[in-house]
Amino acid sequence: MADPPGSDAECLASLSFENALERLEAIVDRLESGDLALEDALASFEEGVQLSRQLSEQLTTAERRVERLLKDGGQLLVKPFDAEGEEP
Repeated sequence: MADPPGSDAECLASLSFENALERLEAIVDRLESGDLALEDALASFEEGVQLSRQLSEQLTTAERRVERLLKDGGQLLVKPFDAEGEEP
């Protein structure tokens, strides 16, 4: 069943990766504080699971795009990532 327009799930899906990650981090902080009532904790946990799935899908999509860009002649060119930007 699809979520109705304007639903929480639709709002979560419209978040950028960075905003979704920030929201997930805030949820984790709230849950770790232990100050939430059970119903609030469950609602926060549910939202966190939705965000986690969304972020995972976005990362998988990005990974596939990068792999497509790196393919050369049908072969995937695997190159080590250098955080300093220097060539090995």
